[in-house]
Amino acid sequence: MRTFCAILNANLFTIVTLIILVPNTTFAVTCTRLAHKEAYFTVCNVHAQHDDIRLFHRDPDTDTLLGSFDNILALLETSPFRLQVAMNAGMYHNDRTPVGLLIQNRKEETAIVTKAGPGNFGMLPNGVFCLQDSRADVIESRAFARERPACKLATQSGPMLVIDGRLHPRFLENSASRYVRNGVGTSRDGQHVYFVISEKPINFHLFGTFFRDILNVSQALYLDGKISKFYARELNRHDRGLPMGPIIGVVEPAE
Repeated sequence: MRTFCAILNANLFTIVTLIILVPNTTFAVTCTRLAHKEAYFTVCNVHAQHDDIRLFHRDPDTDTLLGSFDNILALLETSPFRLQVAMNAGMYHNDRTPVGLLIQNRKEETAIVTKAGPGNFGMLPNGVFCLQDSRADVIESRAFARERPACKLATQSGPMLVIDGRLHPRFLENSASRYVRNGVGTSRDGQHVYFVISEKPINFHLFGTFFRDILNVSQALYLDGKISKFYARELNRHDRGLPMGPIIGVVEPAE
């Protein structure tokens, strides 16, 4: 069983979070709402080996783009699974194809991009979320291209939020660029994945410090902003809006 124990100082509007990992044969996604400085964040703690993490992009039968939580829910209606948690999984072109690397079912759908470029994606260093058989990691893109780990699924985005415990060097504490943002971080042992969305518009610096200082992860990746959306069945949350590109989610056996 995994639980968050949080002590909230109301005056300073900060939070200290202790993640307790108790060995157990039963695993479940745990979602909670945490405070950091002037913002709140929704966090879902997912186990890399024991939870069923998937990437959704196209309907496997019709090859049509999914693009929404509603379409994923409809896709799963005839399956023995139901959706637990989901969020958009990286940046995409106008036709909703991913900007960078996408691997599904161990098959590379689009190639990795390692060159600097315009926008947030090209603000190097960027990175890749990679799920392997025994662990999950956020890996800097150029290191990923050199090492080529055997990912069951992977999605590339940028910029990195936290690199080896340090914030991205271009983040400014007082930046006025503020959006609702979502991202992913991984624990040092590769066993825990933290899917996070901010509850209000924030800048990159604040988002990065949440992963570094509150979740205590050494690697974290920005997935998107402004159009960021989140689904969490446990929290009765289902964001709707513009169509999305790749979506990362967790499913569980239907009751």
